[in-house]
Amino acid sequence: MEWYLPLIWAAVIGTAVVMYVIMDGFDLGIGILFPSARNESERDQMTRSIAPYWDGNETWLVLGGAGLFVAFPKAYAVIMPALYLPVIVMLIALVFRGIAFEFRHVSYSKTGWNVAFVVGSTVATVAQGVILGGLIQGIAVRDGAFSGGPFDWATSFAFLCGLSLVAGYALLGATWLTMKTEGPVAERARGQAKILLMAVLVFMAVVSLWTPLTQPRIAERWFTLPNFYFLWPVPLVTALVAYYAWRWIEDEREVPPFLATIALFLLGFLGLVISNFPYLVPPSLTVWDTAAAPASQIFMLLGTLLLLPIVLGYIGFIYWLFRGKVREGESYH
Repeated sequence: MEWYLPLIWAAVIGTAVVMYVIMDGFDLGIGILFPSARNESERDQMTRSIAPYWDGNETWLVLGGAGLFVAFPKAYAVIMPALYLPVIVMLIALVFRGIAFEFRHVSYSKTGWNVAFVVGSTVATVAQGVILGGLIQGIAVRDGAFSGGPFDWATSFAFLCGLSLVAGYALLGATWLTMKTEGPVAERARGQAKILLMAVLVFMAVVSLWTPLTQPRIAERWFTLPNFYFLWPVPLVTALVAYYAWRWIEDEREVPPFLATIALFLLGFLGLVISNFPYLVPPSLTVWDTAAAPASQIFMLLGTLLLLPIVLGYIGFIYWLFRGKVREGESYH
């Protein structure tokens, strides 16, 4: 049982990360797309589409960070000093995004809050991509502790990941608006979704080629036999999902493009797991190397398994309660 505990916690944290990326991703994506709105009425319609959900979506970020601290304290102690600057930038940007979201609806002049909403959403997204890129490219570890410099994360690959995530979140936001709004906002989002889908596919291809070319451990995982025979369906399914996403956007479908975008994110996450598992701190520390004492893992797992269904039930209820489209001219409250 003790051998499986780190795997269970890794699954819990991985689920939290996926839920955060998808559920807060379309929130941040709408912030990224905010400058494309033609007037305040359209911007109000865009924010109303996420108003009931956005603050609850960040619950998953808390679960992921707290789970890492509790279940894998050695990994937390290495990752935080290695990526401290982009993590702090992300958190500050999320605060600005949240404040701007609430204050723009009660402010006489919305211009400043609109700028803060766009900047906060975009900077937070770039920072998250940089954090991901910093993890993928590896963290210097010596004797179980971080041994690198404060700017090791600042590489061209990490910033490429940041730009990739901007395109991905914007695609989530565009397909969300297509599904949840009507009128010019939805029509413009449909056109943006096609452009963003192509951008996301280009970024996915570049990152997928860059990582094995620069990381021998990833190249070995994907291109050696017999691994290749089992893993080739992943890029094939990704291409198939992208094809159907394009078709559904062209056919002016509403829900399927959003679901297809989620599927693209899930396939990207699957690729990351395949490339890096069992390393929690690539390329040296595994989930077992960094795990807390079994008693601590069991104690926190009991509380997590008790509360997780409650959180999921609450989120499901909110999404069901506020189902339907946001129309032009509806009030915020």
